[in-house]
Amino acid sequence: MSDILFSLNLTAEEYLPYYQGVVQNVQVISHDGRTLRFPANVLRPFVTHDGIKGTFMLEYDQHNKFKGIRRVR
Repeated sequence: MSDILFSLNLTAEEYLPYYQGVVQNVQVISHDGRTLRFPANVLRPFVTHDGIKGTFMLEYDQHNKFKGIRRVR
């Protein structure tokens, strides 16, 4: 497995279309400059009343398939 570090700062209003399923994927730039695209629903455990803020580690396998995500900061 491999890991990619990225930061996210979305207000609750900005995340609402993702939460409702209107928008299916999130696209971010990792700390090392790679573009990541992953299902928005994996962020649901990290949603607060303020939205989603923090640095996260996305884990994927040798076939670039999503394995997990965790907050690191």
